[in-house]
Amino acid sequence: MAGIRTGLPLPSVGETVAQLVVYLLVDDYLGYWIHRLLHAKWGYDNIHRVHHEYTAPIAFAAPYGHWSDVLILGAPSLVGPSIVPCHMTTLWLWLVIRQIEAIDTHSGFKFPFNPTNYIPFYGGAEYHDYHHFVGEHSQSNFSSLFTFCDYLHGTDKGYRYHMANLVK
Repeated sequence: MAGIRTGLPLPSVGETVAQLVVYLLVDDYLGYWIHRLLHAKWGYDNIHRVHHEYTAPIAFAAPYGHWSDVLILGAPSLVGPSIVPCHMTTLWLWLVIRQIEAIDTHSGFKFPFNPTNYIPFYGGAEYHDYHHFVGEHSQSNFSSLFTFCDYLHGTDKGYRYHMANLVK
């Protein structure tokens, strides 16, 4: 029903990369808004607070949360494949990439040879650590992958101010 192909031929590298780019952008945009809504008083108090029990994230914190938080924040990952159907191998690759990214973002480490260091506008662990550091009062760094939604909507100002002060 979703249009996911399972047979041969396998998708080309170009097709796979193009689909993954769409999935990354759709997931980041929808994830930004859903995450931001979960930081409203009701969403935070009743759902998202559990995830923020970790103020200094560790990799285990990525999937840790209220069951509905996991479902709500996981849903944007499936929207891309729903609007741009792919081959089953691309879907598996996408889900693996998404889980590795979530663990990396919550790891608390900025590894020097991490391939994500070369992806423009990628937030990473340092970016998301600030979001958890501020905790309940966080009104910044809602994006899960890239930083452009936070930049466009001004929700990264606290982080930029914090980083400027650290440099001083």
